[in-house]
Amino acid sequence: MGDRFRPAWAQIDVGAVRHNAALLGSIAGTSTLCAVVKADGYGHGAVPVARAALSGGALWLAVALVEEAVVRREAGIEVPILLLSEPPPNAMNETVHRRLVPTVYTPAGVEALARAVDSVGEVGRGPVEVHLKVDTGMHRVGADASDLVELANRVSAVPQLRLGAVWTHLAVADGSTEPDREFTELQLARFDRAVAEVEADGVRVPWTHVANSAATVAVPASRRQLVRCGISLYGVAPSVAIAELLAHGTPDNGLLPVLSFRAQVSFLRELERGERPSYGRRRPLPERSVVATVPVGYADGLPRRLFDAGGHVLIGGVRRPLAGVVTMDQILVDCGPRGGEGAPVSVGDEVVLIGRQGNEEITASEWADRLGTIAYEVLCGIGPRVPRVVVGDVGHAGQ
Repeated sequence: MGDRFRPAWAQIDVGAVRHNAALLGSIAGTSTLCAVVKADGYGHGAVPVARAALSGGALWLAVALVEEAVVRREAGIEVPILLLSEPPPNAMNETVHRRLVPTVYTPAGVEALARAVDSVGEVGRGPVEVHLKVDTGMHRVGADASDLVELANRVSAVPQLRLGAVWTHLAVADGSTEPDREFTELQLARFDRAVAEVEADGVRVPWTHVANSAATVAVPASRRQLVRCGISLYGVAPSVAIAELLAHGTPDNGLLPVLSFRAQVSFLRELERGERPSYGRRRPLPERSVVATVPVGYADGLPRRLFDAGGHVLIGGVRRPLAGVVTMDQILVDCGPRGGEGAPVSVGDEVVLIGRQGNEEITASEWADRLGTIAYEVLCGIGPRVPRVVVGDVGHAGQ
């Protein structure tokens, strides 16, 4: 276990990242794959995931924050890194200095970027590339379509800036209902109209990009010069509909899960039928049972409500229910009667919270379904005090 004293860890298979990147690249066809590695690589680890995605064929990375991009640059990763939101004015100098590709959607953003180029210089590479984001219905960030022409002209008027792309984000590309499909088509139509108006005004748009993970798989018309894939890179389909498309339409069994969440049994106690373990004494044991203590809790990303939602763990390849409410640092697991189903449980046995053990598997999507959320939140919620242990071969990282 090295210098990790508590027996709990998240295992990150970078070979699976590489596989998923290659699969998504094959689906994207001639589009360039941009690997979205924001939020510490969706909780998987910033640098190992980025390197594995690049070795799998991604040519760009995307992050949410300048700080996230700096981590990649300081690790020696020199590919284009797209900032998915407009940097605040005080981050523009660092954006230019680190040779990042900023998204901009306000006149103030263009002005702040121009000032930063004057202050920092062009870093020996010519004009700074700018990607303009237009809002087509997500209503989170982005310029109004009616303002896009003016914004593109503002960029073109600054010699130190170069318009590299116009892009948008789809709100329901992972949906399979007719209203979802209709809204995605509406967003694409709005986007194409906005880009056409920019070009009709005399500003060339070299690239466009629209597709997220779901659209890359399910909406071929959205695959422009670049596709931005996030959750699928980590082996999780954005929705059941997308999972079915991948399962039936791709080789090598589709996506491979990247993260597994593991621990070891730290303590055992045999309790009588009717005992009520943990805070609140919420549930009586249905029979005399061996109860295992596992040293992970809600401070590590196990939601407290997982007990009420019927959560399980795997020990000895057998699904075993939680015996009581999740606490901050520990959970209690009902392993059934001594000599019951499966092998006897011992201190030091591996516990799988997310992942495969034997013929059983618990996925992040299963947690999400039980908890009424999405797998994104589950993965990003695994806390920083859970060590990430990288396994597998990154391969050539394309740096």
